Amino acid sequence: MTVTIKDIAKKVGVSPSTVSRVANGSTAISEETRQKILEAMEEMKYHPNSLARNFANGSTNTIGLVIDAEEENTFSNAFFNRSVFAIEAVVQANGYNLLITNNRENKNRTAVKSLVLENKVDGIILPSSSVTSKLINLLIEEDFPFLVLGEPEIEKDRISWVDINNTAGSELAVKHLADMGFEKIAFLYENPDTVFSKNRLTGFLEGLRKESLPCREEFIRTCNESTGNLDAQMDELISGEIKPDAFICSNNMIAFQVLKFLKSRKIRVPEEVGVVTFDNYPFAEYMDPPLSAVDVDTYTLGEQAAANLLNKIKRTDSGNRQTVISTRLILRQSSKRR
Repeated sequence: MTVTIKDIAKKVGVSPSTVSRVANGSTAISEETRQKILEAMEEMKYHPNSLARNFANGSTNTIGLVIDAEEENTFSNAFFNRSVFAIEAVVQANGYNLLITNNRENKNRTAVKSLVLENKVDGIILPSSSVTSKLINLLIEEDFPFLVLGEPEIEKDRISWVDINNTAGSELAVKHLADMGFEKIAFLYENPDTVFSKNRLTGFLEGLRKESLPCREEFIRTCNESTGNLDAQMDELISGEIKPDAFICSNNMIAFQVLKFLKSRKIRVPEEVGVVTFDNYPFAEYMDPPLSAVDVDTYTLGEQAAANLLNKIKRTDSGNRQTVISTRLILRQSSKRR
């Protein structure tokens, strides 16, 4: 037989409305009474009807996390997993559930529109790749709480977003290499069209300027993670009249291929060439030699995104807030000259 609020009220000797307030987390009840009600709930195995409660107060107690996944490998991405874990931890601690959906279009309606227009969630976290002026206008017109994970290409001043300080990360890497005596630094990155890649390149160029180091256009290379493509780029670089004496890599996989290539050519790291990678997690410290890394704190990124969105849902923060997470440089053997 299902236990009701009236059953709990009768056992404790209070009104059903008092039990209801405790079940809904109200603090306007004496601690003694609250404890008696909670003990009675546990003893009688009472479970609140969250569906009915949410219907009554117009809340779903659910946060939507929208992803832009074109392939199944998205879910094996360490950056994605650490951020999602942090988001889930924060929303659960605040009494919310996390719903993850891919932003596919179905019958002229995207997942985002369905979540918003059908009131399936109380707020959403969007990837920067899903940001369009049309979508932002819809969310603003609906007065719907949302936050963007990653600095968007457009509308960045009209909305709240959270991202890593990629520009400063590249500057840190350049300064460290310069301090170690490296003067001819190359920059290898994968996708020049993403905002974070553009910011990392901007930081690289600014770092060179601050250290009074030359900027050689041929030292900036776009490469993918396939061995063939990267090996060809590296062959051109070390065959040139002026050869790089250090590499900054935009991720672990590129750095791994760079180390493998240098070893195959019997080029010593760090005695002859220094290497620094972005992303400490998960492989940098296990490579040979262990890689110096710009640590991109994706866990804090997720935590901050969830916290900022909850503030919007609770209406404690109605403005637009752009939050940038600091990076740090972890020094290891790959760039430390004796």
